[in-house]
Amino acid sequence: MFWYRTGPWSRMELTADEVLHHFPTPHTDYFTQYVDYPVDADKASELVAFDGSVIIDRTAGQIGARDHEAFNTLTLNLAVEIIQGGRSVEDARGLYAETAAAYSMGRDAPYAERLLFTPPTEQTADPDEAILAESMGHQMVEKVKDAFGAGDTPQ
Repeated sequence: MFWYRTGPWSRMELTADEVLHHFPTPHTDYFTQYVDYPVDADKASELVAFDGSVIIDRTAGQIGARDHEAFNTLTLNLAVEIIQGGRSVEDARGLYAETAAAYSMGRDAPYAERLLFTPPTEQTADPDEAILAESMGHQMVEKVKDAFGAGDTPQ
């Protein structure tokens, strides 16, 4: 099932395909929520190191988390702090564990209760850049050479 533009979420996906995940404790992930938020390529590896449930959709300009709503909220709050340079991966993982435990015990857990950032209202999509035209021109020349037995062999 899919929902679009509901509350702060740009999209939500509920699937019957469960993904086994052991951080911060063994469980299965099945519910993915995304917010519009750009992620620079140089931050992607930090986000993956933080939590395997972080999903980066650079083309759509979205970042998501796959778990349940409270822990998705927690993950995204910490991911944005990593993106902004305010928190290290190790610090975020530690705070995640403490917050998840507090939330599970019914204690105050602001990072799991609501987004602590405002997703941008401007366009966050990154359509990248077109690079195929030059290669198509080169391949066209090579194809003509092939037809006359003078083409390069593909690498």
